[in-house]
Amino acid sequence: MAGYVEKTLTGGERIVLVGRFHWLHTIVMLVCVCTVVLSPVALVMFIHRVTTELAVTTRRLVRKTGWIMRDTEEISLRRLEEVNLDQSVLGRIFGYGKLKCRGVGIGEIQTHTIRRPLAFRKAIMDAAQARQSTGAAI
Repeated sequence: MAGYVEKTLTGGERIVLVGRFHWLHTIVMLVCVCTVVLSPVALVMFIHRVTTELAVTTRRLVRKTGWIMRDTEEISLRRLEEVNLDQSVLGRIFGYGKLKCRGVGIGEIQTHTIRRPLAFRKAIMDAAQARQSTGAAI
């Protein structure tokens, strides 16, 4: 398929050299496309990050998400049944993981990519044990 230049050659005229874009141009273009395509994903992740709260109190485990619409999950430490840790190889290297906290007769609270998951799990377990030993009313 002939390009514009080939189609417009005059009698006796020939192409000496064809110029092409450097490979770096393609890389920059791909980065720009990925940035435009992935920026909505990054925005959603950012909003989720700044509007999510996760805390262990002396009585309960609380997870709140949302800004305009709010969703909260709570498990009383007296009703806490198990706390499971899921950590990949990369999670171990970079210090993040996922916790699944299940309560007796209730659903579960899941955390994703939480920093220092072992320390957080220990804090939950310590608070639950302290709550059990005090015998305080719910």
